Amino acid sequence: MVNDNMKKVLEKDLYNPINNYLKDQGYEVHSEVKNCDVIGIKGEEVIIIELKKNINIKLLIQATKRQKVTDGVYIAIPKPKGFKWSKHWKNICNLLKRLELGLIIVSFLETTTEIEIVFHPSIYKVRKDNILRGTIIREINGRSGSYNVGGSVREKIMTAYRENAIHIACCLDRYGELSPRRLMEFGTGSKTQSILSKNFYGWFERVSRGVYKLHQEGRIALENYGEAVTHYRKLLEENEEGLSHKTIL
Repeated sequence: MVNDNMKKVLEKDLYNPINNYLKDQGYEVHSEVKNCDVIGIKGEEVIIIELKKNINIKLLIQATKRQKVTDGVYIAIPKPKGFKWSKHWKNICNLLKRLELGLIIVSFLETTTEIEIVFHPSIYKVRKDNILRGTIIREINGRSGSYNVGGSVREKIMTAYRENAIHIACCLDRYGELSPRRLMEFGTGSKTQSILSKNFYGWFERVSRGVYKLHQEGRIALENYGEAVTHYRKLLEENEEGLSHKTIL
C-alpha cells in the first residue's frame, strides 16, 4: 500500500528506534507478548505498537484486535522515501483515525533514526458533509429509476444529467423539431436549454434560433439505454392519452 522504497528495512529494524523512544518517554518496554509486537507500560497506562514495513489490511486487523486490551494502539512503519502528504496519504490517515489508531513513522537516516508521532489514538467523531449529502440526494431525486449496477467498471453510468438528456431525446424523436419551452411542457425540466446548447453528448442539433432536432448520434444513443428510453416513451404516451381524454370530455 505504501513504502515501495523501504524493501531492505525489516519489521525487526523498527524495534530498536521504537524501544529507545518509549524508554526516553518513561515507559517500561516489552516485546512479543501474546502476539503483540511492542508493549509500553507507564504506571496504569498500557500502549501497544504493531510494527510493519507498510500499511495493509493484515496490519489493520491486528491493530484493531489489540484494542480489546487497550485504547492506546499504534502502528509503526518506516517513512517511505520521497514521502509527501498526498491525498492518498491523507486518506490513509483518515482511515486510521476512524479506526481510532495512532500512527508512528520511523525515518532511517544515514547515522541515526528519527521517530515522528503523526497522531495519537483518539475517539473519532465523524463530521457529516451536508453539502455532499445534498448533492447525493439531488442526484437520486433526479433519476427516474435505478439503471446502474453497483461496482461497474468502464461502463457508462446513468446520471440524472444523462437521464434528462435521454428524456429530451425521446421527445425530439417522437415529435420532431421543438423549442426548449415546448420540451419543458413535456416535463424535461429547467435544465433543458442548458443541455441542448451545451450538447455534451452530441445528441442534438440546432436547426434555427431556439429550435432543435435529434442528431443521428442521439438516435443511436436511444438504442443503448433501453430501460430509461422505455420509461420516457411510456410517459409521453400516457401524456398523449391524458390529453386525448381531456379533449373528449
